[in-house]
Amino acid sequence: MSLLRFSLRELEVFCAIARHEHVGRAAEEVALSQSAASQALAQLEKGLGQPLFDRHGRSLTLNENGRLLLPQARALLGSAEELQALLAGGALSLYLGASTTIANYLLPVELARFRTAHPGARVRLKVGNTADVVAAVAAMDVDFGLIEGACHHPDLLVHNWQRDELVVIAPPGHPFACRRPARAELASAPWLLREAGSGTREEVERSLLASIGELNVDIELGDSEAIWRAVAAGLGLSCLSRSIVAAPLASGQLVEIATGLAPLERWLRVVRHRARPVTRGMQSFLAACTVSAGGPHA
Repeated sequence: MSLLRFSLRELEVFCAIARHEHVGRAAEEVALSQSAASQALAQLEKGLGQPLFDRHGRSLTLNENGRLLLPQARALLGSAEELQALLAGGALSLYLGASTTIANYLLPVELARFRTAHPGARVRLKVGNTADVVAAVAAMDVDFGLIEGACHHPDLLVHNWQRDELVVIAPPGHPFACRRPARAELASAPWLLREAGSGTREEVERSLLASIGELNVDIELGDSEAIWRAVAAGLGLSCLSRSIVAAPLASGQLVEIATGLAPLERWLRVVRHRARPVTRGMQSFLAACTVSAGGPHA
């Protein structure tokens, strides 16, 4: 049985074409001529004995073979970059994904701590909702992700990171600000929630639906700050992380509702791909966050 042979350069070209779905734009990214990029892809497909794309004129779309190869190719390229940096004594490199609440309100402190310990570290951040981050980790677009919701993807390992408190908020002067509402009143009140796919939305529904039944979701917004500002303007109730609303609660722009329900808490989590080696950057960052990079824990 002959050994499959392909170069890292061919894998780099393949990943670039997968990203752009166009040979010309991919060639610009990897600093090759279009003909050289096309030849590199042809050599890779020849070595693997399988086509990796469906051709539609000048556009290329990953086929099943390409979708299977892409995460492994990205992992190999990441390992090669890590090896090169290690042998050259280079700076740590970190590319992580984070859901919006974490990215906007919690991650800056963690990144500052990481950069203090590793001043020359290179950091890139991809921000989206929990579903976006899980998809990025599964595709190995990022080294790992920090998310607010649950993750059940079979290819990912999940670690608990830190607890986060959720609070029910209302505008000043709301009837519920001076009395504890009945559960039926909470159920019928207009609610402003994050969009589907948001970890906050998932956790709010999981916690509140068990206690008060169906929520009257009046408005969905894709940004937590937009939600609390809409609540402050009198458009309804919401439930957000205390880290998001601490300042407007302190300033009186919002009030916290005493619901009489059990405390609303959730775990914020770290997710990483089972097949992706733990890089020095990943290990150093997770160590700073007091999370083991080895395996999941409760």
